[in-house]
Amino acid sequence: HMFSKNNLKTVALLSLLTGGLVAAGAALGGRAGLLIGTFLGFAMVGGSYWFSDKLAVRAAGAREVVPGELQWLQDDLDRMVARAGMKPPRLFVSPSPQPNAFATGRNESHAVVAVTSGLLELLDRREVRGVVAHELGHIKNKDILIGSIAAAIATGISSLANMAMFAGMFGGNDEDRPNPFVLLIMMLVAPLAASIIQMALSRSREFEADSAGAAISGDPLALASALAKIEAYATRIPMHVKPAQAQAYIVNPLTGRNVQFAKLFRTHPPTSDRIARLHLIG
Repeated sequence: HMFSKNNLKTVALLSLLTGGLVAAGAALGGRAGLLIGTFLGFAMVGGSYWFSDKLAVRAAGAREVVPGELQWLQDDLDRMVARAGMKPPRLFVSPSPQPNAFATGRNESHAVVAVTSGLLELLDRREVRGVVAHELGHIKNKDILIGSIAAAIATGISSLANMAMFAGMFGGNDEDRPNPFVLLIMMLVAPLAASIIQMALSRSREFEADSAGAAISGDPLALASALAKIEAYATRIPMHVKPAQAQAYIVNPLTGRNVQFAKLFRTHPPTSDRIARLHLIG
């Protein structure tokens, strides 16, 4: 079954990462570093589990939709949730002008779907419904926890690398100072590791959420046309989002930014491939 494979992959990645943090800590500062690395590893995995919805929503500057607001969207959401036999997620709007959306939370009971104000302005109702169905697909496929943890760990790895760099520059006496070679490797490997985790997670998941979403909305071509629009605008309207959070969005929000090694860090399959597959379903 696809999703149990997904869960296995998650557990493997998390173990690997916690191990990586422990090793990094040890390399940086002997026993004290080992303890710090271990603590950080478990704190990040635990924290990202319990607070994944709050972390992502805060990062996006999103606020919850109040009853009576955006009633048409609430109605569409309720209808699709009923059809999919799911618990309704909380609905949030983020102020970004770039049309985009993400889902987060540790499980179906604590799920959040967030859409940007740009999405509501630039897409029609049918396309917005297609996008929300895709996000419901992520929730149904249990992707949201995996993505949140990956984002938290990726952020943690990057901050650990920064700490290592800081320690290297302002270390105390020579005895305590970490090996400069280790520091260099940490600085290079950490951001790479963070991105690879997310790539490992995201690409097949997007296709799976597209097809689950198409089934939930009963309208695969609505999502196809929404994706085409989002991709076109994402290249023109920048969104300031940390690369660690980028994998959560329906289309990579960093599309328009000239990020180094952009191809290597592709968290999403090419939008044209996703559209072609939706046309096959539709």
